[in-house]
Amino acid sequence: MSTQHNVLQNNARMNRLGINISRAMTGLVSTILVAILLFLLVKGLGRMSVEFLTEAPVDLGRGGGVFPIIVSTALLCLVALAIAVPLGVGTAVYLTEYTREGWGTTIIRFGAECLAGIPSIIFGLFGFMLFVVWMGLGWSILSGGLTLACMVLPTIIRTSEEAIRAVPPIVRAVGLSLGATQSQVIWQIVLPQARNGILTGVILALGRVIGETACVIFTTGISIEMPSSLFDSARSLAVHFYLLAREGISLPMAYTTALLLTLLILFMNSLAAWLMPRRQG
Repeated sequence: MSTQHNVLQNNARMNRLGINISRAMTGLVSTILVAILLFLLVKGLGRMSVEFLTEAPVDLGRGGGVFPIIVSTALLCLVALAIAVPLGVGTAVYLTEYTREGWGTTIIRFGAECLAGIPSIIFGLFGFMLFVVWMGLGWSILSGGLTLACMVLPTIIRTSEEAIRAVPPIVRAVGLSLGATQSQVIWQIVLPQARNGILTGVILALGRVIGETACVIFTTGISIEMPSSLFDSARSLAVHFYLLAREGISLPMAYTTALLLTLLILFMNSLAAWLMPRRQG
């Protein structure tokens, strides 16, 4: 009895130790996040205004606002998601609904995981050689969007696949038993059920697109002007912040741009976190 009691006491102590370590790590991460936000708020909030969001940059970004850069960032996101979402969701549907587990699906998943681990600057070099040079698109929003689509495709594939797999098999069986075809079951029953999970992956991919720098510099360029088409060079918010800080153009404007960029990414991640429990429910 004493030996069993000692074992239970040791297990309880180890359990408390694990909980305390987890709390300490969570507190450390939360403290770092709060410190970054407070730093950016102190440094950048003073210049944040309606004019900053609605006016064009002046004197290479030393004054004015970031409206053309916001438009360029939005266009980059639209192009990237317009390409990556259909390809990613379609691949996830194929892997989960139309194929059996085998060497083919293993190769596809392994390739997607390898793509997810490639540094963004490698995607930038790839996009530069393929889209900018070989296809002759030049430094443009289209080149940047195509490259970013390749970069976020693994994220959308994996999250969509997991969301589709989470739909109970009985849902598919009921649809088929009522006379629906497999395609009808997938598009009218399974995908609507997996909608929130798929949206979570899309939002996470969107957050990565907004915050990307190296990939965009190589393919989109650094033009500060308002783009008139997808074939124009442009710069994203992340690139604008990098150039303002790296070139020493204006640190106050760089801090304000960084604050705007951070708030956008936090909003995207918060929205994704809000959708996750709804998907599970």
